[in-house]
Amino acid sequence: MTHPIDTSLLDAVARHGRLYADADGLAPTPIPALKIFRVPAPEGVTHAIARPLVCLVVQGGKQVTQGAGSHEFGAGETLLISADVPIVSQITKASHAEPYLSLVLELDPAVIAELAGETKPAEMSDGMPVRVDTTDTEVADAALRLMRLLDRPAALPVLQAPLIREMHYWLLMGRHGPAIRRLGWPDSHARRIGRAVALLRAEFTRPIGVERLAAEARMSVSSFHQHFRAVTSLTPLQFHKQLRLIEARRLMAAEGLAAGRAAFAVGYESVPQFTRDYARLFGLPPGRDMRAARDGARAA
Repeated sequence: MTHPIDTSLLDAVARHGRLYADADGLAPTPIPALKIFRVPAPEGVTHAIARPLVCLVVQGGKQVTQGAGSHEFGAGETLLISADVPIVSQITKASHAEPYLSLVLELDPAVIAELAGETKPAEMSDGMPVRVDTTDTEVADAALRLMRLLDRPAALPVLQAPLIREMHYWLLMGRHGPAIRRLGWPDSHARRIGRAVALLRAEFTRPIGVERLAAEARMSVSSFHQHFRAVTSLTPLQFHKQLRLIEARRLMAAEGLAAGRAAFAVGYESVPQFTRDYARLFGLPPGRDMRAARDGARAA
């Protein structure tokens, strides 16, 4: 579904994407939490373990699946991901004349916690980690001012933090507010599990015992297992394995590594085990998956 989008925001995102997007469509910005995506054609499915974020689509369309839930969304809509969860996504509407364009902001639990303590609690959310809704006017306005700030590098050190905080405020006060608020609870299960997830992301190529992860979350091992799965939809072992497999796929696709080299690079000790795990997650063994990706790119 398409909703009206501020043409100024569309123009600002389109310009940054046109100037800075790499071959994968990612256009970084000087603000670490802020990224722009520009993709000029529909793409095949992409697997990822998403971080908590909001994605404002300003042109084109996308589909995101998490567990049994699937969301189609487009210009004028915002995707919220409120936990570190595995997703499968696909750009469904894009062309060279009108590429898919979106603005992605990673959410900061510390900023949310600070704002949540200063604002009236909203109604509770249903706990779903992935949702789509119409982009709030105030959120789009804050996003536009963030984009304009990119053209003023001297002002970035002074103004980026207040603008990021303001955008979090409008997100907290808007349609996505109830789902975002729980990210800010300082001793919530989500925040505790987030600390273990950060450790897994930082050291995914190394073996990490569940006892160490539970200690990082300040939980018993049994409680940690229960809450980790409730927050991420995966067991710690599944999460660790998916991080490795997703990075291995990136290394093969972007850097041309052979399957065996990619397997060892992400911490696997057995190539046959890597091949089995890879096929379970992506539907094809590594070699066939890379050939299919190349064929799809040529067709596009």
